[in-house]
Amino acid sequence: MRTDERPLDTPVWASLTGAHAHLAKRDRGAARYPGDVAPFAALADAADPESWLDLARLFEPSAVAVLPGVSEAPEHWEVVDTVHGVQLVGTSLRAEMDIEAVQLDHADVPEILELIARTRPGPFLPRTIELGNYFGIRRDGVLIAMAGERLHPAGWTEISAVCTDAAYRGQGLGTRLIRHVAAGIRGRGEAPFLHAAVKNANAIRLYESIGFAHRRDIRFLLVRVPPSFTG
Repeated sequence: MRTDERPLDTPVWASLTGAHAHLAKRDRGAARYPGDVAPFAALADAADPESWLDLARLFEPSAVAVLPGVSEAPEHWEVVDTVHGVQLVGTSLRAEMDIEAVQLDHADVPEILELIARTRPGPFLPRTIELGNYFGIRRDGVLIAMAGERLHPAGWTEISAVCTDAAYRGQGLGTRLIRHVAAGIRGRGEAPFLHAAVKNANAIRLYESIGFAHRRDIRFLLVRVPPSFTG
């Protein structure tokens, strides 16, 4: 049975109003993750000025919000940056458990953050691990590679934080962990997807080579809340 792809059109909103509602900070037509969980926010309708007012109430004035899937901001909202990305779905991805993959928990967060700082796969914060299951591979007790679950729109789970220490690249560890994470996702009756920055062409080629297919281009808009907002 083919999984309904419509939740992928608004993956952050679908997550924050669904599986991650317990984490959401929400004001009517806007929602966001806590600042130590993820940088993402979402609007029920980006064309509705009221949703932008709702969003502003969720942040301190002059704070920066990251809005995946939004292409432009209204007047008085400064666009700090635009990251061009792609959304890929694991249509032909082979999922399989990996005997060497170990589940990571809160006790592993300091070591996870060290690996993230060295490899820079994307944002990972002190409580990001609460978004889903994360797995790693160790050598001599040291965490050298990891991958896990982030956004969770209905019927789907995003694979994220795929990274390998530079000294261990070229051994297929990232692919093994992706397949391991995907096995858990498929075991729940869900489908895997992921996002990648357009500039990360090597990663995109890898994902496509192991069974991911391009679904759409997506922008990640970084906007600054108007400093004069008094909501």
